[in-house]
Amino acid sequence: MNHNPAVPEIPSRFTDPRPVLAIGTGLWLIAVFGILVTGDRFADYLPVSLAGFAVGALGTTIFTIQRRAARRGSKGAQSGLV
Repeated sequence: MNHNPAVPEIPSRFTDPRPVLAIGTGLWLIAVFGILVTGDRFADYLPVSLAGFAVGALGTTIFTIQRRAARRGSKGAQSGLV
């Protein structure tokens, strides 16, 4: 006897990583500019915010490349990105 009800599908707005990547990377970029504008007061945080922006930009780039490859039908592309 199966007592597991059917699991509803998660709406695409909750599974799409593009808004998270864009907002996260944008916030790091705002942090970089904010630190540069304030001068020496928060200068110690500049390397961290630059690294955060770089990781966000790298993640966005990798996601974009993988998505293009999935749409092209490339064998090495991840599935489910279309």
